[in-house]
Amino acid sequence: MSAGQWSRDLGMGAKFAFTGGREGWVRVLLTAVGVGLGVALLLLTTALPGALKARDDRGTARDDFTYTSEARPKADDTLIVSRTDTTYRSDDVRGRMLEPEGAKAPLPPGITKFPAPGAMIVSPALDRLLKSDSGKLLRERLPYRVTGTIAESGLIGPAELAYYAGAEGLEKYLSGGQVERIDYFGPSSNPPDDEGLDPVLLLLVLMVFTVLLMPVAVFIAAAVRFGGERRDRRLAALRLVGADGRMTRRIAAGEALAGSLLGLVFGTGFFLAGRQLVALLEVREVSLFPSDLDPSPALVLLVAAAVPAAAVLVTLFALRGVVIEPLGVVRTTKPPRRRLWWRLLLPVAGLGLLYPMVGQGNANGKFNEWMVIGGTVLLLVGVTALLPWIVEAVVARLNSGSVSFQLAIRRLQLSSGTAARLVNGIAVAVAGAIALQMLFSGVEAAYTKDTENDLSRAQMTVDVRSGASQEEVAREFAQTKGVRSAKAITTTWIGERAKNPENSVEVAVGNCAALREVAALKSCRDGEIYRILGTEYDEATRELTQAGRTLYFDPTYNDYEHPDAPWKVPAGLKTAAPRADPTGFARDGLLITPGALPEAATAGLSQTVYVMFDPSVPDARENARNTAARLDPLADVFNLAASEQSPQFRSIRTGLFVGATCVLVLIGASLLVSQLEQLRERKKLLSSLVAFGTRRRTLSLSVLWQTAIPITLGLVLASTVGLTLGTVLLKMTGTEVTVDWLSVLTMTGIGAAVVLVVTLLSMPPLLRLMRPDGLRTE
Repeated sequence: MSAGQWSRDLGMGAKFAFTGGREGWVRVLLTAVGVGLGVALLLLTTALPGALKARDDRGTARDDFTYTSEARPKADDTLIVSRTDTTYRSDDVRGRMLEPEGAKAPLPPGITKFPAPGAMIVSPALDRLLKSDSGKLLRERLPYRVTGTIAESGLIGPAELAYYAGAEGLEKYLSGGQVERIDYFGPSSNPPDDEGLDPVLLLLVLMVFTVLLMPVAVFIAAAVRFGGERRDRRLAALRLVGADGRMTRRIAAGEALAGSLLGLVFGTGFFLAGRQLVALLEVREVSLFPSDLDPSPALVLLVAAAVPAAAVLVTLFALRGVVIEPLGVVRTTKPPRRRLWWRLLLPVAGLGLLYPMVGQGNANGKFNEWMVIGGTVLLLVGVTALLPWIVEAVVARLNSGSVSFQLAIRRLQLSSGTAARLVNGIAVAVAGAIALQMLFSGVEAAYTKDTENDLSRAQMTVDVRSGASQEEVAREFAQTKGVRSAKAITTTWIGERAKNPENSVEVAVGNCAALREVAALKSCRDGEIYRILGTEYDEATRELTQAGRTLYFDPTYNDYEHPDAPWKVPAGLKTAAPRADPTGFARDGLLITPGALPEAATAGLSQTVYVMFDPSVPDARENARNTAARLDPLADVFNLAASEQSPQFRSIRTGLFVGATCVLVLIGASLLVSQLEQLRERKKLLSSLVAFGTRRRTLSLSVLWQTAIPITLGLVLASTVGLTLGTVLLKMTGTEVTVDWLSVLTMTGIGAAVVLVVTLLSMPPLLRLMRPDGLRTE
């Protein structure tokens, strides 16, 4: 067959699609909308990696970490930056205090001039929050006047809460790790080592993209087959005027091609419209600017070529067993029984590709990416191949029930393939979601570690460097609304020299109640001094704390200058045993009660407050953060947690939630279009039944049954395939196979809920179609 004949036949089919009257246009529009939704999701998915990279690039461009212990000298082009990040309820707030030291000091991206002391420049999202009623507590924490907003180039997303505040006198805090002197914003010249993704995390990334894209491909394949029954009558007419069977199939493919090409246009429009709305969305604290969603040209070309090609191939495949004759189409009779053997080959081949990688992972090398993708795709495609056979086999054995049930069963017996196509996408999505959930749950323990925090003793620690006394700091926190108790420990170091000592030990200062949080004391009175013995550093502690020896509080390093604070070790130091503090740190060195602390030593002290909350008081943590900011704008506040998770693992899971949300929304929209197309094709049948006296309630219930039976079978199949794929993936990572049945039920429930919502939304159009005037024809 020549290429010219193919192009003529395809062109004729495309012409029929657009010149076939109202019915032809409706069919093409439905196909275009279904394909367009899939194309929009494909474009979104291909743009997502670039969008996340754009976020990271903007974040890197404003980096102010130098990762060096050497202080940069003051110059005309230097800037002192203090990190004042905080958390407001569940949202992170990025904060920086800026003090330019010359006219050439670098400006951070997104602002055009430095804020004056007492003023701040904020992100639009933070500006809205501060002006709202819900931002009252945060306004107390940020007592600066707003003088401008940060531009897009200085934010990682439109929902980011961030501010730059003007400051004075930051130079005295340069010896701490929170305040740095820089001469540029951007990537550090001495960045920390990037470990990259290990094999298991790479497997997670591959699975996320494969599982998210498969339902889209299934929906596009289903959309190009819209209007199949009405198209058959036209094909029979073509046979009547002399076209052979192959020519009619090519013409049918041309109609599908026209719908898919229009779908590319619709998909581009949907994508551009959705891109403008993306700034309003935030998923798991991730938000994007519309300009971030910029698909790669190569991937766009791939989508533009793959979708029309798939439309032609799917149509030819669908018509392979249909006999088109001048007097009708054989498919309108009961179709032959579907064969099972070749449908089983797909999942078996998928398992065959995955099985050789069982036992690999972090300990035994990387996975073969193409085998992982190929095996997963074959298993999920197996769902779409097996579901029509299962639906046909089950409904063939159902003969009794109510009138609505029998109407639904008879319809399913005549067109089980159409019903299966309607739920194939949901089944594939649920199967992939179950497998991903098993994989994430199985490997989560490897990327989550328990901390040594004792939450029964404290739920927050606050490091304060202000000049306030220890008693004042403890009293301010204790009087804060929602704080049950607050114990302050003041810490410093002591060494044998005032500058660059070879040996030094830590000193903790506090009242007896506070000192008992960090050491085991048999007795305690103000004015006493203790040395902690029983740790691996006992020798250094014993040597430095010999009676009569002169030591120096807060010795200096890296040429920082401050007054010396000499102290002669008194005789009769008492002994204390080590005890882990609420963060799990067991210290050594000296314990000094306030009455025994020399006056000269108070200048170099920093205070740590261990805070316990009353869980019945709302916003107790926010009140404590406000107290910390009032005492010291540079205070470090740490929430204590029982466990912590790998940032890379968290990032991949966040990407999954973002992608899954988009897929779920478009799956629902595509299902609704599919359902409306099915109802449109049955318009005359429904009108005939109503004209003969069938109750509308019966017909509505029959439509529900027609959806409920295939989706139930599809979800059972999806659960089976999902559990199988999840088990294989866990075996591949060398992880013990466990099934979280609650998560499995949740995934299947979400799939069923989407179909139920779509079915309910299709009820109003169904009621309009069930009118006797639907029997009119031209």
